[in-house]
Amino acid sequence: MHTPQELGAALREFRVRSGLSQRELAAALGVSQRYIWELEQGKPGKVTDRLFAVLRLLQVRMTLDGGDR
Repeated sequence: MHTPQELGAALREFRVRSGLSQRELAAALGVSQRYIWELEQGKPGKVTDRLFAVLRLLQVRMTLDGGDR
């Protein structure tokens, strides 16, 4: 994964596979449903921008192993 949008899409897929709505996941995490929506949309933000900058600098590559796909 190279972008917040790719990460968001993966998070959405895992949430759906888990059978959770955005509202249910938000409640479990103590955040707003809007926050979950923004994560899944890959909305730019200080944290995600910095996270991906660190990953690029350290040459860390995030991948999904495919597991049960």
